[in-house]
Amino acid sequence: MEYDFALILWAAYVAAFIVILGRIILRPQREPASRLAWLIATIAVPVVGILAYLLLGEARISAKRRARYAAIEAHLPHPHDNAHVRRRLARSAWAAPFALAETVNALPPTAGNRAHLAADSNAAIREMVEDIDNAKSTVHLCFYIWLADNNGFRIKDALVRAARRGVKVRVLADALGSRGFIRSAYWIELENAGIDARIALPIGGLIWTLIRGRFDLRNHRKQLIVDNRIAWCGSQNLADPEFRIKSKYAPWVDIMTRWEGPVVQGCQFVFAADWESEGGDDIGDLLQDDAEPAAAADPGIAAQVIATGPNVRYAAMTACFTALIHSARRELIVTTPYFVPDEQLLFALLDCARRGVATVMIVPRRNDSRIVAGASRSYYADLVDAGVKLYEYRPGLLHAKTMVVDGEVALIGSANLDRRSFELNFENNILLRDKAFATELRARQEVYRADATPVGAADVASVGIVRRLWQNLVATVSPLL
Repeated sequence: MEYDFALILWAAYVAAFIVILGRIILRPQREPASRLAWLIATIAVPVVGILAYLLLGEARISAKRRARYAAIEAHLPHPHDNAHVRRRLARSAWAAPFALAETVNALPPTAGNRAHLAADSNAAIREMVEDIDNAKSTVHLCFYIWLADNNGFRIKDALVRAARRGVKVRVLADALGSRGFIRSAYWIELENAGIDARIALPIGGLIWTLIRGRFDLRNHRKQLIVDNRIAWCGSQNLADPEFRIKSKYAPWVDIMTRWEGPVVQGCQFVFAADWESEGGDDIGDLLQDDAEPAAAADPGIAAQVIATGPNVRYAAMTACFTALIHSARRELIVTTPYFVPDEQLLFALLDCARRGVATVMIVPRRNDSRIVAGASRSYYADLVDAGVKLYEYRPGLLHAKTMVVDGEVALIGSANLDRRSFELNFENNILLRDKAFATELRARQEVYRADATPVGAADVASVGIVRRLWQNLVATVSPLL
């Protein structure tokens, strides 16, 4: 009997091993490096490899949830088509990034938008609170991290005030990033005030995780929409710059933008899809309203919303970043806290510098993830050799995610230049074309560069062999994560 049981277990193990190997080889949209890494890991340590692949091997959500996302986006009204905006962009050097962005969510480019860049993180919170306090009908909020600190309380108190004066307040907070706040009495305070507060991507037990998909598929979006008229988009979480849960890396240096105009409808569309996917009510009627455009004499900013996630059928954020990089003719400036590129993005950056574009990248000197920091620095030699002007920001953790091309086109939002943002997270970005606002964003990037240390060939060459081994090792295994 014991022999038969052992034989059954062995047969089950062999079957699982074969199935997992077949899945690794046959899974669509898998980079060769990632496929090879998983094959080696599974063959080298079979039991651990099989379990790891089941938990982490695929950026997947359940088929049921994927179908639900598709059905929600299909039934929600899309913003009006702006053929004249598309034609104007098609005649520009940046036609490809905008055209590609439209394939992600079928959200067209819009014109007649106005944007404001907050002075700093605390100013952004103050201005968001002011917008919430002035809300007349609706407040919709979706953030990855919400901390019980000064800025977190300011937002919480403003939401409660809005709900108590009759404004319909809908709140989404990520189950992992905001877990402390969700488990606190402050979450109950929101509900008691009449706020419809929901948890984004709730985490279950091990069995539920294996059925539903990876537990680390997170809603990383950061947006606030007020009265269907104002939208906030950027890199900032609802927290103090001191970020007390990781205070040794503080201050967190973020960037937030406030938008008015038709692009707000795109932000509202993204929230509406997220909201309904978590069991919220259908708010599609709000998407029927026309957002107020800029004055007729002012063409305003051309802007387009890009919302990606594991429900999208291809690596959309990578593609959009890469298309924008390829469009650069004179200058490209990038800031990102986490730089773990795939081959497509890395080669785009290297080729950008090699063809004579002044390519600048600013990353934090101290990163809250040792693995990400090591992986990022493994690419320094190639970047510097190609001619990229590389800088490490000194004062704190530079958390701003920005890309400005030729002083006229920019991309700003929640997505990092790493595999997590490309494959695992739900992200929201805004792609824009406007010389004045792009220049303002570029000026903020120059403030970051002024507080950063350049990294040159001598700095790369001085790295010891042990540190290089660590950096290259974590970069090698990054396709597994």
